[in-house]
Amino acid sequence: MRTWAFFRRLQYGTGFGIFLTLVFSLVYIQYFHTAPTCVDERQNGGEKGVDCGGSCSRICAFEVLQPEAMWARSFRVSDTSYNAVAYIQNKNTVAASPEVAYTFSLYDAQGLIAEKKGKTILPPGSVYPVFEARIDTKGRVPTQTFIALDPVTLWLPAKAGREQFSVTDQKLSGADASPRLEAKIHNNALTPAQQVEVVATIFDARGNALTSSRTFIDNFAPRSEQSAVFTWSEPIAKTVRSCEVPTDVMVAIDLSGSMNNDSDEPPEPISSVLTAAESFVRRLKPSDQAGLITFATGAKLERRLTSDISAIAEAIVDLTIDPKEEGGSTNQGEALRSAFEELHSELHSQEARKVLVLLTDGLATAPDEDPEKYALDNAALLKASDIDVFTIGLGAQVNMEFVKALASEESQAYQAVSTTDLDAIYRTITASLCEDGAAVIEIIPKTDAGFAPIE
Repeated sequence: MRTWAFFRRLQYGTGFGIFLTLVFSLVYIQYFHTAPTCVDERQNGGEKGVDCGGSCSRICAFEVLQPEAMWARSFRVSDTSYNAVAYIQNKNTVAASPEVAYTFSLYDAQGLIAEKKGKTILPPGSVYPVFEARIDTKGRVPTQTFIALDPVTLWLPAKAGREQFSVTDQKLSGADASPRLEAKIHNNALTPAQQVEVVATIFDARGNALTSSRTFIDNFAPRSEQSAVFTWSEPIAKTVRSCEVPTDVMVAIDLSGSMNNDSDEPPEPISSVLTAAESFVRRLKPSDQAGLITFATGAKLERRLTSDISAIAEAIVDLTIDPKEEGGSTNQGEALRSAFEELHSELHSQEARKVLVLLTDGLATAPDEDPEKYALDNAALLKASDIDVFTIGLGAQVNMEFVKALASEESQAYQAVSTTDLDAIYRTITASLCEDGAAVIEIIPKTDAGFAPIE
């Protein structure tokens, strides 16, 4: 009996213990237990990592390749402001990130100018731009730009990359006035997209980025088309040196008395100068315009800007030195002033870059009060208004320091020790006016519309 009573009490105790365990378990589950989730910052529920892999939509960072910066550049907006642009490559064909942190750093010869931090999205499987607008440079000019990417920890599957959008009907206009790039953007997906960032970058024929602009499309319906417009606050005709952009060229030739000192029949060096200048003009493209200025004691606008290149070439051949200028002066400043006025006249094409090619064999000797300063001040006026100034100093005794100071850059100043050098110099300038090969305009939209939600 005692043995039987013991086992009976044991059964009752065990049953009661099981009952209490069930009750406490139910209470714990009801009030204290939290089921594994993909946002609980713990590796549980069959995840491959903390809140990633397994049943979680997030892709573990150790399963993907980190993005790489391809290049970074800064482009002038104003004297104190630059846009910074970089291309970032995502080699993952599915993994995308809605949050990539970056830091742009702008430098000049004195060191760091400015840093700008930001965040961007990174769709999968291609190269995408990062654009940071209007970084304050405090008047300094950045010569180097870098982008540093923080390690990306948030990765999600994405349904589409670059193929989500396509671009057609690109048209660049007003390159030397109010640059405007228009294009048609197509949303090829079956789902809408919001806040689509679109960056347009113009490259030269060698693949160097020249300038960039950005716009946004707020709401983009599926399988629809929208217009995208990109603008620039300053002319870009001088920046985009493709031959697709026409050129307005003013040719300025020194007709002072010293230009026929070498020989009388034919007069030299002027005869060789005119032959070389004529050939230079005839090499211009049909889309270009040319005009002609001569200068001695004063300056004269011989021919206004025109697309009739042959007329300008013939006018150059017909030039002669006025006998009155045999004892006259050389006034480069007036020639520069005349070129400035004509290249800003109603005849200048807003699609064309502005160029002056000036040849002289002497010192600045007119006007009477500080003629060299007068010339340099007018040259500065041209350069400040995006006119590319090329200069040719003729003769072994020419003041090349002065000739170089007139040019936009030292590399755009040439010395022709003799007239036999002239044709090669003019040909070099022709090659400098525009690059072989078309400029490449790349327009890249990006959005997180195809990213999987975090769950």
